[in-house]
Amino acid sequence: MLNRFLKLNRLFFSGVMLVVFISSVDLASAADSKESPIIINGDNVEYSADNKEVVATGNIEVIYKGSKLTCSKMKVNMQSKEGVAEGNARLEDVNGVITGEKIVYDFTNKTGVIYNADFRANPYFGKAKKVEKVSDSEFVAKGGYFTTCNMDHPHFRMASKRISMSPGDKVRSRQTTLYLGTVPVLYLPQFNYSMKEPIMHVQVEPGKRKDWGPYLLSAWRYNLTEKANALVFLDYRSKLGWGEGFEVNYFKTFLGKGDFKFYYTNEKPDNQPAGAPTEFQRYFMRWRHRWDIDERTNFTAEYYKIVDERRKYDANHNIFKDYFFREYEKDSEPLSYGLFHHAFDYSSLDILLQKRTNHWFDQLDKMPEINYNLPSLQLGNTPLYFEDSTQFGSYNKKATTEPVTANDVSSTRLDTTNTLSLPTRISFIRLKPFVASRQTLYDKGENGQHGIIRTVFYSGMDVSTKFFRTYKAKTNFLGLDINGLRHIITPSVGYLYTHVPTIPISNIKQIDDVDDIHRGNTATLSLSNKIQTKRKGQSVDLVDLLITTDYVLDPKTGDNAILTPRTGENLKDNFSDILFKLKILPYSWMRVESEVTYEHSDHTNVNYNKFSLANYDLIFDLGKERSFSLGQRYERKGKNEVTFGFNWRLNPKWKFKMYQRYNFKQTSTLDSGSQEQEYTFTRDLHCWEMDLTLNKKEDTGTTVYFVFRLKAFPENEFGFDQSVSEQKSGAQ
Repeated sequence: MLNRFLKLNRLFFSGVMLVVFISSVDLASAADSKESPIIINGDNVEYSADNKEVVATGNIEVIYKGSKLTCSKMKVNMQSKEGVAEGNARLEDVNGVITGEKIVYDFTNKTGVIYNADFRANPYFGKAKKVEKVSDSEFVAKGGYFTTCNMDHPHFRMASKRISMSPGDKVRSRQTTLYLGTVPVLYLPQFNYSMKEPIMHVQVEPGKRKDWGPYLLSAWRYNLTEKANALVFLDYRSKLGWGEGFEVNYFKTFLGKGDFKFYYTNEKPDNQPAGAPTEFQRYFMRWRHRWDIDERTNFTAEYYKIVDERRKYDANHNIFKDYFFREYEKDSEPLSYGLFHHAFDYSSLDILLQKRTNHWFDQLDKMPEINYNLPSLQLGNTPLYFEDSTQFGSYNKKATTEPVTANDVSSTRLDTTNTLSLPTRISFIRLKPFVASRQTLYDKGENGQHGIIRTVFYSGMDVSTKFFRTYKAKTNFLGLDINGLRHIITPSVGYLYTHVPTIPISNIKQIDDVDDIHRGNTATLSLSNKIQTKRKGQSVDLVDLLITTDYVLDPKTGDNAILTPRTGENLKDNFSDILFKLKILPYSWMRVESEVTYEHSDHTNVNYNKFSLANYDLIFDLGKERSFSLGQRYERKGKNEVTFGFNWRLNPKWKFKMYQRYNFKQTSTLDSGSQEQEYTFTRDLHCWEMDLTLNKKEDTGTTVYFVFRLKAFPENEFGFDQSVSEQKSGAQ
């Protein structure tokens, strides 16, 4: 007991002496430089006043300016604030952790050298013979490797003589070799990667397709400057030949940010018909730019140019579609334009220059189109509101077939619409009556007239109200979690009368919807039904049903025909189609969404009364990575497809995903039967994920995909796919 007391007393005395020594040094240091003190905790601490050094042994911990150093033996010069740590030395700060046999460290500059080091800088791990911490935000590892695998023997690693790493920013290495296990598989003279960028610097995709044959696609990324980087494409398709191109991305420049892409190929396709060329020059060019001039002003521009000799012989081909299908799916006919936008205090101005750059695109030339919009603005202290929409444009509508000038339509017009409204309320009914006048000045008409002015008068009213009733229902029957119910009914009617235009449509060149205005006398009817409850203190829509339709008061024909404002169709009966939208959320993990169109008339038969479209989705979200869905797409005069999706985490290592699409109805363009099947198994390989996918489509055959994805960078993939062309029954 006495020995234990003496030991505790000795440790307490050592701690007191450490505080005294450090305090005396800190007072002198604070008087000179006003820097924060170095705090040293250890089992045994000795201070030399002559050398101004602290020598500590045992469980040592040093904290200074956000850095923490631990070891079993340390010597620190309290004047220069330089120290040497040995024995399980570990240096930790906000940027990561470095451990080693020995650490020589400058606490003031946060620089030093670590020998036989292990380092961790999220998401990277690594080892090196020596690590030099050159600044607070950068260190250099020499004679080592880095990886995203945290195992002692990583599944893959990037070995290099010199690795420069700025945690959270970028990593650079020279003479780098990629190892899978202990096997070297790739050598790179230089490797640069920004942790802030979502794209790998080297992307390789091998595979095989029916129209390409075996192929190899590659993209090489380069950082040109701090404000620009580039991608270089080099591809080979065995049935077509070589393709090459580049993409430059620039950002944070004085004039904004954007990208430029160019891709060229001289195709030599196999099995060309007799008399057809054997080579085709094809290229695609795209430029996109955005400049935020100030908080209210910006400029946006895009330019697309496609030159495709193969398309002249087969209109189904388009290099944009054939080689960049993901972009093509988003917009099959992208616009080339420049748009200037400025927002005033209560209005906005847009100046648009739009030019059709590919003659088979169905697009308007707008050189220019100027739009000024003043939204609803209260007139002084009166209850009246005024809004204005003015547009000036010079237009050219070109034919999409050869010759391109055969059916060109040109027009210059000034169009302005002014609306005056009086929002009001009578008891529980909201009313918004309005009147509007629209004047359109044309430079010339369809029959050669010059300077014609068309006037259209509008009037109408929006009427709506709301009824609701609450019920004190509270139950958890079948797990529904009902905590009170509220039923809300919102009927609304929007009435619009359009007077007969002063100039008939037949005398106006038809460019767009502005020129195609008919007499109208219609009402848009809408009925909303909602049933709400509270779950976890928040209001939830259990059921949301919306029904809308148009009602024509006095349909006519010809220029006096009534067009519904919703569909723009010429109605010959009082009611248009009825649209139903339904959402049901019985549980937090289950929802139903549906849209149905009921045709009251097909505009030739009055009593048609059939459902023309019906879509629904039933979705179950049963937990993280566990869900399935069932859907249907029905068209009375088209397909009737059912889709099924399933996504399930089987265990920590395996995940399964499935997608099915089946058509029950044969059409002129679509056979009945299975349209698509896809099965994916995902295996967790510690630092990697591997996807094995089998995809079978009715039109393209069967494809097998292998995708390897780093878990630290899930957006970066290396994949291989193999397509098998299947001969259909009866094919010759």
